[in-house]
Amino acid sequence: MDLLHNLTLGLEVALSFQNLAYALLGCILGTLIGVLPGIGPVATIAMLLPITFHLPPTASLIMLAGIYYGASYGGSTTSILVNLPGEAASVVTCLDGYQMARNGRAGAALSISAVGSFFAGTVGTMLIVLFAEPLTQMAQKFGPADYCSLMALGLVAAVVLASGSVVKAIAMIFLGLLFGLVGTDVNTGAQRFTFDLPELSDGIDFAPIAMGLFGIAEIVVNLERHLERTGGTIKVGSLWPTREEIRRAIPAVLRGTALGSALGVLPGGGPTLGAFSSYTLEKKISKTPERFGKGAVEGVAAPESANNAAAQTSFIPMLTLGIPSNAVMALMVGAMIIQGIQPGPEVMTKKPDLFWGMIASMWIGNLMLVVINLPMIGMWVKLLTVPYRFLAPAILLFCCIGAYSLQNSTFHVMQVAAFGVLGYVFVRLGCEGAPFLLGLVLGPQMEEYFRRAMLLSRGDPSVFIERPISLGLLITTVLLLILMALPGIKKARQEAFQEEG
Repeated sequence: MDLLHNLTLGLEVALSFQNLAYALLGCILGTLIGVLPGIGPVATIAMLLPITFHLPPTASLIMLAGIYYGASYGGSTTSILVNLPGEAASVVTCLDGYQMARNGRAGAALSISAVGSFFAGTVGTMLIVLFAEPLTQMAQKFGPADYCSLMALGLVAAVVLASGSVVKAIAMIFLGLLFGLVGTDVNTGAQRFTFDLPELSDGIDFAPIAMGLFGIAEIVVNLERHLERTGGTIKVGSLWPTREEIRRAIPAVLRGTALGSALGVLPGGGPTLGAFSSYTLEKKISKTPERFGKGAVEGVAAPESANNAAAQTSFIPMLTLGIPSNAVMALMVGAMIIQGIQPGPEVMTKKPDLFWGMIASMWIGNLMLVVINLPMIGMWVKLLTVPYRFLAPAILLFCCIGAYSLQNSTFHVMQVAAFGVLGYVFVRLGCEGAPFLLGLVLGPQMEEYFRRAMLLSRGDPSVFIERPISLGLLITTVLLLILMALPGIKKARQEAFQEEG
């Protein structure tokens, strides 16, 4: 009965006119950035963070969530029709989606992609509903030492599942932790790393870092790459798949949904890892693997289902434990902090309307996306004719206006520029921004819980191994570090991301 009551409350909140409007706006923006290569959900959400400061908390989070899972839908359209992935998770869809389009089955590929994504999104949302309350109740039993150990596990897991060099990922996490220490020490009142700048006494604002690191740096990198877009698209044709295509697609959708749902929960996972892993799985279990890359319907159904399922289930650790599983979830945590909401298990108990309203909006948003995507395919593809050199100045201006509007201060604009340069340096060095962002978000919280634990234990560090939950989390963390050093795991990790690179 409690679950039914919570779902009813969620639907009441999500179906209000204001929240429906923001869900629709988020879905349209998500589809748009999924279609346009070179922007992506991380950069877009980073740029929109200042706007959320002026919106109601529930509406702002509903909109940002819509952008995230909407990008998974939009990216498939251009991947299939013009062989141009709008975002990283859609890269693998190009392999067979574009070949299906060249074989005259573009409409079938698009409809299978949309229906598979909707099914996966629905399953992902139901998993949030089923696991949210038990996980929240479990989290409420955590003490400061347990939370500190949980965050240590989250940071280590993010390193394991991050693409690229492990050493660089660890370095980025530590750099993020250091930036998180800037400001006033809560316990002593001492200034840390502020360089006598009064603007840094409250720490570095999250929004300028996110906008610079992902928004500005992304613009510079894309201009450097000279992004070109082709206007010639393949005719869509009938949207109805054949019986044989449906027969092959259904098991692939189910496997992709299951795999994506599991990988979405893991720190560092998410849609990209889900899409690549599901494609690899389908190719390995297929009796005719030679069809892959030549228009196999499973090569579209599985990754598209997996990336959308992962997009949904990545909200589980963020909503229930306050632990972001990827860069977008770190931005969502930042949006909650901007709104004065402390992420974690208390969100469900203290703000049930926000918690359940956001979950209900995910299913509504997935339904909106099916309606938005299929009838408007022609319009989305025409947007590809807009040169990136016209989009870049508009994005840059939007970032500067957003940064200035935070506190009507030019200091924030300078911060955005500085972190834009830093973000570009990261790209040139082959360092990912996501581990940095996770370290930045979790660092201050981890320090707070560590200090609380030490205060309660009167300075005895054995509290971290005396508490069973904390001990279990620390053992898992150590095991992950050992596994990461094994040659077999290293090889598997490189293979999982080699196509993405």
